[in-house]
Amino acid sequence: MHASQGRSAGLGLALASAFAFGGSGVAAKPLIEAGLDPLHVVWLRVTGAALVMLPLAWRHRDLLRRRPALLAGFGLLAVAGVQACYFAALSRIPVGVALLIEYLAPALVLGWVRFVQRRPVTRAAALGVVLAVAGLACVVEVWSGLSFDPLGLLLALGAACCQVGYFVLSDQSGDETSPADPLGVIAYGLLFGAVLLTVVTRPWGMDWSVLGGTANMGATRAPAWLLLGWVVLVATVLAYITGVVSVRRLSPQVAGVLACLEAVIATVLAWVLLREHLSAPQILGGAVVLVGAFIAQSSAPKAPSGPVAGSSGPACSGEEVAGPAGSRIK
Repeated sequence: MHASQGRSAGLGLALASAFAFGGSGVAAKPLIEAGLDPLHVVWLRVTGAALVMLPLAWRHRDLLRRRPALLAGFGLLAVAGVQACYFAALSRIPVGVALLIEYLAPALVLGWVRFVQRRPVTRAAALGVVLAVAGLACVVEVWSGLSFDPLGLLLALGAACCQVGYFVLSDQSGDETSPADPLGVIAYGLLFGAVLLTVVTRPWGMDWSVLGGTANMGATRAPAWLLLGWVVLVATVLAYITGVVSVRRLSPQVAGVLACLEAVIATVLAWVLLREHLSAPQILGGAVVLVGAFIAQSSAPKAPSGPVAGSSGPACSGEEVAGPAGSRIK
């Protein structure tokens, strides 16, 4: 009975996490279109979430001594790098397209394993890569000469590459005898990211007056401060906490499947709230991307000790870092 209740609670938390993560771009894009620089929106999100999670950072302060490289890597790549590229991409291409491109990360991890580490991968893993790439071709409509802004597509791909960089770092710095608490990693990653972004973005030059106005969400207008509150409290803090707790109640594989709903939720929300409509081939391509990403993620190795990559679970399980699908922060 208790196990069943725990799984039910885990499913609910995983769905809540996917919904919260999926809504980040839909809330952030109107702020960017209202006049805020994408990097300033990233700084507001990261710094706000870091302040909220300060108590967790204090509770896990031993991580600064035990895993400094992991914390710095998470802050630099999974927080600052992913978000900066993703939000910059949002200013040029639809939310759903940007997020689907990020789902190439598991396929890119396998590329690293095969061509850089020169380790074999399974046929299932190779199939996942092929499906993800083929689906992406439909999403960006290559037959029409890339109907989206090329720079926006490159920025979204950059976000995927930043995720790959963190996956590789966490794999190489793994310590099975003393695992890092994922909530502690998130809290310090946000702090590291906030410091880095403060230096890069110089937020004192931001147009703060935008936050006192309203922003367009399709045919309606919403208070900018309310959208920012959603991005910080719901799409970051709540999303991470529910994601971590759900993985502890479910297996990483089940949580990873539910995490794929993030892209679906983001696309639907952008369709309804921002009027960002996708064509039938793009929707079909998006579904293929998610299937390929899931297969690639499920077929990627956890550690370099196995003779063949592709039989030991997700590319970066939520138990190691943050959310059901690894180091998601979008």
